[in-house]
Amino acid sequence: MTHTTSSLITPDSGQWIQQIQAWASELGFSKIGVAGVDLSSAEPNLLHWLSLGYHGDMHYMELHGLKRARPAELVPGTISVITARMPYLPRSTAPDWQDRERARLDQPAEGVVSLYARGRDYHKVVRSRLRKLCDRIETLVGPFGHRVFSDSAPVLEKELASRSGQGWRGKHSMVLSREAGSMFFLGEIFVDFALEPTDPVSAHCGTCTACIDVCPTGAIVAPGVVDARRCISYLTIENHGPIPEELRPLMGNHIFGCDDCQTFCPWNKYAQTTELPDFDERSPLVGRQLVDLFAWDEETFLKRAEGGPIRRINHERWLRNIAVALGNALLQADEAQAHELRTALLGRANHESPLVREHVAWALAQRLP
Repeated sequence: MTHTTSSLITPDSGQWIQQIQAWASELGFSKIGVAGVDLSSAEPNLLHWLSLGYHGDMHYMELHGLKRARPAELVPGTISVITARMPYLPRSTAPDWQDRERARLDQPAEGVVSLYARGRDYHKVVRSRLRKLCDRIETLVGPFGHRVFSDSAPVLEKELASRSGQGWRGKHSMVLSREAGSMFFLGEIFVDFALEPTDPVSAHCGTCTACIDVCPTGAIVAPGVVDARRCISYLTIENHGPIPEELRPLMGNHIFGCDDCQTFCPWNKYAQTTELPDFDERSPLVGRQLVDLFAWDEETFLKRAEGGPIRRINHERWLRNIAVALGNALLQADEAQAHELRTALLGRANHESPLVREHVAWALAQRLP
């Protein structure tokens, strides 16, 4: 990043932020905020969380040391951080979407993919639109140094978002907003000029513990603290190896990610839908039977996951995740359905991958013929 401007807050800061918000809205962002670069008060919690091993195998969380909490070290020259919020509920989302998503959990033979993963890969969408926003900002302030991020670098996104008024940190650790719930992506622009920080908002979880109570694996170990090693999103996406056996029965029919803490959160009745077709649901991923998804060969998987977040896992881990869900479904199936599920599993019993074979064997053992 180049140094082009002073660290003194410009007298036009308020007007600039209003203009940036207007442009951001045109690009699909629902809210813009500004945070400073001093996150030193967040460092002790970050270090403590890492020391407890709650990041699991996400070694990148510790690779950059405290740069994660020090924007001006991560990107030298950074003076302010513009934060952005982009809703991702599909345009066709019904008002009772929470009820519908909760109902999927009662259909054990249906594979459930996290809502955010049913459309295009958000990393690409958010970053490309942040770059377009930067182009417009340049017409306002002149050439400036900047870098854009969206879950793509060692950035304390939720800390920056909460400090800049995007919402408060909910007990599930995500950012919650009174007018938008938590169904949105976060993005940041590190800039080398000074803007007046926007005010944070107060927390409104009160005594509610819905997210903690509903977490299938008990991953929310304290309000605002998640042990990723127990989180279904981590287990199905970030985890490259076997899923711990003691957690498999608790995963139900989740095959990529988990939204339970969000679909049961009362504030998400205010969740906003996106205006972008990028996040429309892709039909092969929604409401599909586990046996159909398990039948995908690698070519089919790559084709149907093209351009989406599910590409983050390979075909091997896709089969691993579905095998666990099939094992859980076996326990609740009638005899005819159990035969279908068992047949599907047997078709992968001799898979070339030891990882897949192990999870298929476990699934078959959940209910012997």
